[in-house]
Amino acid sequence: MHTVWVEKYRPRKLSDVIGQKAIVERLKSYVRTKSMPHMLFAGPAGCGKTTCAIALARELYGDEWHGNMIELNASDERGIDIVRGKIKDFARAATIGQDDFKIIFLDEADSLTNDAQAALRRTMERYTQTCRFILSCNYSSKIIEPIQSRCAVFRFKPLTEADVKAYQTRIASAEGFEVKQDGLDAITALAAGDLRKATNILQVAASTSKIIDQDAVYDSTESIRPSEVDDLLTIALKGNFTAARSKLDELIVRHGLSGEEIVHGIHKAVFDLPVSEDSKIRLIDRVGEAEFRIVSGSSERIQLEALLAHFANEGRSSKR
Repeated sequence: MHTVWVEKYRPRKLSDVIGQKAIVERLKSYVRTKSMPHMLFAGPAGCGKTTCAIALARELYGDEWHGNMIELNASDERGIDIVRGKIKDFARAATIGQDDFKIIFLDEADSLTNDAQAALRRTMERYTQTCRFILSCNYSSKIIEPIQSRCAVFRFKPLTEADVKAYQTRIASAEGFEVKQDGLDAITALAAGDLRKATNILQVAASTSKIIDQDAVYDSTESIRPSEVDDLLTIALKGNFTAARSKLDELIVRHGLSGEEIVHGIHKAVFDLPVSEDSKIRLIDRVGEAEFRIVSGSSERIQLEALLAHFANEGRSSKR
């Protein structure tokens, strides 16, 4: 079985990281001086946080980077025991080679409990001469202030469409298959700035066809097409609630999507609807309410039908 493409094409050097130029330049300066502070990487999924940490370690330590860096996932080991045990043991052990410090990379650090974060604060302070911490998280607000104040904060941004498309084109060329422009557009739309997700979508689509177009992408991922959402909302805005409800049933049966995924698709489509600005405001407000209720545990079917009913009412009101 071939290597998963996310790992196979992961950049090995900081200069190969795409979409985070300003952050990469700051990290390169640490490589040049062979020194670095504790760091906090914050940003959405798939934007290069883990890649930057591994590439930094590779450039600092060379072939010995595995021995001088430990990678832990805080969502798996999130309690105070992991801080007092595994992290502290690695922090106080000697480095391999002539390097002055080691790196502890703590992924998804916002999953750590408050007690674990409080214990980590003291560990960071006590062993700063022998190790440096890189904390990675999606939401920096979930990291306690004492830890944030001890770290240099790096805020990663979602990758642009051009960056995602260029990366997928490079992988397609290396793997020997063709990606059509509409296929790239579909992958980019589904990934929403998440390069890891984009690469996984491309690999799934490539397993079914050597020519990747829009249909191959949506069929292989069982994702709802924007055109299908547009059709659903157009029918509802015409005031035909029964037909819109039937269309909703068809989409649910065909794709097996959750209510939350359908609401997210509706949210993206609302802004392109041929309705007034006031109508869009009311519709977005109702979409947000439906999403909140679904996440809170309400019946997905009832909330989706209520949302379509509101679209139908809005369409009838605009005709008066």
